Amino acid sequence: MKILNKILAGYALMAMGTMASCKKLVEIPGNPPTLITREQQFADSVSVISAVAGVYTYNQGKGFAYSDANFTIATGLSADEISTTASTDNAQFYSYTLTALNNGIIGLWRYPYQAMYQVNDILDGITNNSKLSGSFVHQVTGEMKVVRALYYFNLVNLFGDVPLVTSTDYSITAHLPRTAVEAVYAQMISDLTDAVQTLPASYPSAGRVRPNLYAAKALLAKVHLYRGQWQAAYDEADEIIKSNVYSLNDVPLSDAFLDGSKEAIWQLPVKNSYQQTAEAQNFVPSAGSTPRYLVTPFLLDQFEAGDQRRSTWIGTTVVNNKALNYPFKYKNRLAANLPLENYMVFRLGEVLLIRAEAAAHLNNLHQALTDVNTIRSRAGLPGSTADVNSQDAVLNAVMHERQTELCFEWGNRWFDLKRNVTPATSAATVLGAEKTGYHPDAALFPIPQTQIQLNNQLKQNPGYN
Repeated sequence: MKILNKILAGYALMAMGTMASCKKLVEIPGNPPTLITREQQFADSVSVISAVAGVYTYNQGKGFAYSDANFTIATGLSADEISTTASTDNAQFYSYTLTALNNGIIGLWRYPYQAMYQVNDILDGITNNSKLSGSFVHQVTGEMKVVRALYYFNLVNLFGDVPLVTSTDYSITAHLPRTAVEAVYAQMISDLTDAVQTLPASYPSAGRVRPNLYAAKALLAKVHLYRGQWQAAYDEADEIIKSNVYSLNDVPLSDAFLDGSKEAIWQLPVKNSYQQTAEAQNFVPSAGSTPRYLVTPFLLDQFEAGDQRRSTWIGTTVVNNKALNYPFKYKNRLAANLPLENYMVFRLGEVLLIRAEAAAHLNNLHQALTDVNTIRSRAGLPGSTADVNSQDAVLNAVMHERQTELCFEWGNRWFDLKRNVTPATSAATVLGAEKTGYHPDAALFPIPQTQIQLNNQLKQNPGYN
């Protein structure tokens, strides 16, 4: 009887020691609850859905790859959003002194590839499976392609060229070279285009845990935006906004990240026996203790007087008579805390700013400012004073709003700095004044040295040899 996916019989190998868990490019989820045959795993929709549920489980190494706050911390430190009071490897992200041995980059590389094994395995198992209905296969295929595209989007923006893995055959994946960013983006666009064609607007289960049509479109809009494909980005974002499925002004800032938020396009349930989000665990200090991560003075200065995002999404604690500010979008450290928060992957606020930026590049400046002002109104601010006749001024207004609206979310600030969409600026010139040491090679993180030692086809990023 075959063990689930015989080409990755490493389930048995996992028991031999923990070292294997961090050495393979495409790792196997450890400690499976049961060992079942592949035929059983994909015998019917119920068994497939159990595998699909695992993809969305908020548990890095066994489910969703970004369940430890490492992504938020690394990109926030690399940008100008947060600094750290802890003496750990994470300080290297802030000072641009990363090495290929840094512990933080291992999870940023390892967990997405490990999670993609699960995604690719499901795609393999349902393709041409006569035991499943066509509509069910289309639904699950669309979802998995959205998840895979999300992982690749983050990988290329952190590391540049990365191995493109669409197979579960370890004999192939173990020695894949890095694939050019353009080709990886082409795969993302292909996956998301397929997903848009197959996913319905309705959510397939309770809540907004599993991607629907608009989740696919949100990521596709973001991909097009990063590629400078302004009209395509505008069109995808525009359709989401005009669907009227999601609401911004009906959602107070304090409720934006709650379970059931009307702003949420895709959010994952996070509560387990001891915590809610890892972001809250890492950012929100215990009473009387110094936060491990502090909001930079530079970011604090970007909030205008009266901006409710400053008072709602940034917390303050007093230690030794000194006020210390910390990220506070996710507020609940403990499982028992109410109201219940979920982990936001996409929300309407970001989609509005995608449309605004695309509109500005298309010289549709009135629309761009309309979207900016929708965001500002929810934050308690008056309309932007940007000159509606100046494309540069409107683009600057959009980027300012992205900085204050999307802080501490999915590396948006770090990626925006690197995209250099602000006119006549570069990442180095717009970083907070307290940030020093930035150099062009720092735009990409190093490939973990352990991966290069195991796969001689991988070449290190410049500046880390």
